[in-house]
Amino acid sequence: MQNRLVWLVPGSASVSDAGERVSRSRTSFAGRHYCHCTLRKIVSARRRNQHARRAHYPIQFAALLLFAPVVCSGQQASPTPSPGEAEAQQVVVSATRFDIPLDQSPASVSVISSEDLEQKQIERVSDALREVPGLSIVQTGTAGQLTSVFIRGLRSEHTQVLLDGIPINQGLQGAFNFADLTTEDIDRIEVIRGPQSTLYGPRALAGVIQIFTKQGTGTPGILLAAEGGSYDTFREWTQSDGKIDGFDYSMGASRLDTDNARPNNNYRNTAMIADTGWSPNDQLRIGSLFTYSVSDTGNPNSIFDPRPIDHFLTERWLIGPHIDWKPTDWWDHKFIFSYDHERQINDPNEDGFVGPTRALFERTQIDYQSDLRPTSWLTLTSGFFYSRLNAGQERPFVLQTFGPQPTFVSDHTQEVAGFLQATLTPVENLILVAGGRFDHFNQFGGVWTYRFASSYKIDKTNTTLHSSVATGFSPPSSQDKIFGNNFGLKPERDLGWDIGVDQRFWKDRVTVGLTYFHNDLSNVIGFNGLFQTLNLGAAETQGLETELRVQPITDFLLTASYTYLDAEKTSSKDISQLQGARLPRRPRNEIYVSASYLWWKRLRTTVEAKFVNAREELNFGGPNFDIEDYSFANIAAEYEVNPHLSVFGRIDNLTNEHYSEVFGFPALGRAAYGGVKVRF
Repeated sequence: MQNRLVWLVPGSASVSDAGERVSRSRTSFAGRHYCHCTLRKIVSARRRNQHARRAHYPIQFAALLLFAPVVCSGQQASPTPSPGEAEAQQVVVSATRFDIPLDQSPASVSVISSEDLEQKQIERVSDALREVPGLSIVQTGTAGQLTSVFIRGLRSEHTQVLLDGIPINQGLQGAFNFADLTTEDIDRIEVIRGPQSTLYGPRALAGVIQIFTKQGTGTPGILLAAEGGSYDTFREWTQSDGKIDGFDYSMGASRLDTDNARPNNNYRNTAMIADTGWSPNDQLRIGSLFTYSVSDTGNPNSIFDPRPIDHFLTERWLIGPHIDWKPTDWWDHKFIFSYDHERQINDPNEDGFVGPTRALFERTQIDYQSDLRPTSWLTLTSGFFYSRLNAGQERPFVLQTFGPQPTFVSDHTQEVAGFLQATLTPVENLILVAGGRFDHFNQFGGVWTYRFASSYKIDKTNTTLHSSVATGFSPPSSQDKIFGNNFGLKPERDLGWDIGVDQRFWKDRVTVGLTYFHNDLSNVIGFNGLFQTLNLGAAETQGLETELRVQPITDFLLTASYTYLDAEKTSSKDISQLQGARLPRRPRNEIYVSASYLWWKRLRTTVEAKFVNAREELNFGGPNFDIEDYSFANIAAEYEVNPHLSVFGRIDNLTNEHYSEVFGFPALGRAAYGGVKVRF
């Protein structure tokens, strides 16, 4: 089971939506960074102090749990940590926007560590997310093609993606395309499920995926690696991080070239990321994040309508200066200024209507956060957010057959927001969270959201109960407004709640989690049959998320997750789909299992498998039709020759399964890869 997590974090129309130093992991605690062993001491000391201070509080506060929420994993103090305790003692940020022990997180959250990514030889973030319960990955064919994420059955535009706290959803659609996001410099990925707009604003209607880069600590080191394999695939990458006096850095870069399986299916991607910082003292860090990527992708389209020369180029870059300042033990400040830019060229575009296009997207964001702790049992988190976004598309050869069509379309959006959250610990092991937020947009006015969450841990049985209720919103995208000819659209809204339990056994070596969730989606943007987009839809999703993590010994780990999802359209006004129909491409059942073992302290082998069942495809205006179930298995191995050299290999789709995550866009068959890593 992937445990609960940390602080949270482009494109055109979505087809998928209609043994020395391996790497240093970072844990942030109250604005400072500690190794995990130090963190365990801090957490234990804090708990002892809290227990002494709160013993006099009336136990009646526990009744408030009936109205509250949290998702976390339990833990019992032990002089000698067991294999499971390292997970239980992690600190996460995304659930509350400040550091909180993992086993007290008031949100349904999963964490993927850099160790997980390395052991499974995962190159792209989207493949790592396949193990998270309640989350579906839909890739339109092969690597490089549009890749979307559905959380709890809601659309990809309903998920806010952040990189070190910076929102990175881009493009006319307002979603995030995971096709090009690689893993070289990633420390961890946190996934929070359920509406999070109170903390993270627009597009956090379904949840938040926050990606944290590594932060340099200790002596600088460097990793150089290369691999090659099936489909004329070659990949080279490097990663380095370290700290010299007050200066710290981490960086990663990669290049991928592959031809994939079909004609005009080649993919070329170059990506770079760097995080630098300067700390003149323990209270202040001034840093900056920089990312750049360029991808050139052949677009073969579906097997029913192939396009032999259609090509798509995407270039993105982001710069994000930030300041972390802790003037006192009871007050933290965080300030982020970011600017990101995306350029897309689709030439030729063989759709027969728009023709070749060029699109630009640029955005400026300011995010300020304050964490004030006036007493030991109360934290007040408040903040201010500003965003200015410009998006446009040039299409000089658009057909005029259906009436006059503009050759240039654009959209300008401004947002100003403020939020306040109170986190209370009235008695030991009880966490209560309440918050509200107001966002104001230049096009449709203001939006209020709220969130209540809580958790309670029963020490005697090592059980954690959690629950939450919240509202979320997703503003109309530039695509909705421009191509539907309606700049008066209102945001889509959601009321979501969940309740669950986490249970630990055998000195934390076994962890089981179960969560029930429900979402009521309203104001959904849809079509009326007159080439217009309107707020006329509604949908309902509900289901179960289960997780299992078993680590009987240090060198062996077994994880599993299962999701049951019921996702249904509940309105008849949107003509694209019949009322009562299942939402397209949302599987009813998803099962993921993985096992990892370290042999003789040198050879690591990992096996993982996924099964996806009961999906439907949209048949515009008519009944949906069933699409195939599928399953696949991957195997990976890495052997450490010496502390500076290791060799590795893997086989993806071991059984050579023939399947498509999007109807008509087949995935790759069996593929084998191998390579070498050198560390200095």
